[in-house]
Amino acid sequence: MRRTGILAFAAVPVAITAAVYFLMPTDSAESPAKPPVSAAQLAREEAKERAETERAEDEKMIASLPPGLADPAKKELALQITATAEFSSLNWRLGYGSVEDNHDGCGYTAGIIGFCTGTHDLLALVERYTKAHPDNGLARYLPALREVDGTDSHEGLDPGFTAAWKAESKKPAFRAAQDEERDRVYFNPAVRLAKLDGLGTLGQFVYYDAMVLHGPDPSPNGFYGLRERALHEAELPSRGGSEKAYLDIFLDIRKQAMQRKKSTADTSRVDTAQREWLYNGNLSLSTPLRWRMYGEPYQVS
Repeated sequence: MRRTGILAFAAVPVAITAAVYFLMPTDSAESPAKPPVSAAQLAREEAKERAETERAEDEKMIASLPPGLADPAKKELALQITATAEFSSLNWRLGYGSVEDNHDGCGYTAGIIGFCTGTHDLLALVERYTKAHPDNGLARYLPALREVDGTDSHEGLDPGFTAAWKAESKKPAFRAAQDEERDRVYFNPAVRLAKLDGLGTLGQFVYYDAMVLHGPDPSPNGFYGLRERALHEAELPSRGGSEKAYLDIFLDIRKQAMQRKKSTADTSRVDTAQREWLYNGNLSLSTPLRWRMYGEPYQVS
């Protein structure tokens, strides 16, 4: 049975997606022509907007569904699982003061969700935090953060930025700011879109973890690009498709993306965690839950 509230672009054929382009209007005859925007890009941007924006018709549908990953206990479980991938610990709160360069092209990676100096989200966090707390210890690094955004450079950040981050992360206000930014940019949009796509609690976590690792952007290699490729190979549950089949395809595509970025990438967050739960039929992400991350066993009762 097909459900209401589906994404209309989910059914766009690959051939049309690849071939149709729209030219954006310019302000005047003298304005330089903007680059063409493909139907695929428009679809990804529409998905991102729908995930991040409260729409009356969507909110009514979401309100009729079980809380899923938004349930406080399930959310805590989700944060614990992702922490085993990010920090090799179930204690996700250890991440507040974490800051290091993983030499992955993203500059410094810091905080509970891996905010990066090279991917804009760390800059956005510090800007929002500074508006509420102008005298914080990271505010003086804002000019440098704006300069290095989009690069892996440390220019203007060394040698004091890492110490300043660790010091600020001891303050409840900055910890709360990290929580709010995680929920605003990653958790809430992932859960919202997963529910609109007809996914249960496991699927909602799959979306969240993918958004954390691949980024909440509409580029072909970001979360929305992975989702778009999955739509070409499997029907969404919200359109009557099999939830297990769709998630299996999505995890395949996600694993391929991880390996394209780094051929030796450890894909255990897919292989020995999410995929195992899927094949065991645990679509509700029920506990007790067992998994292995980088070869280490974890369990939540």
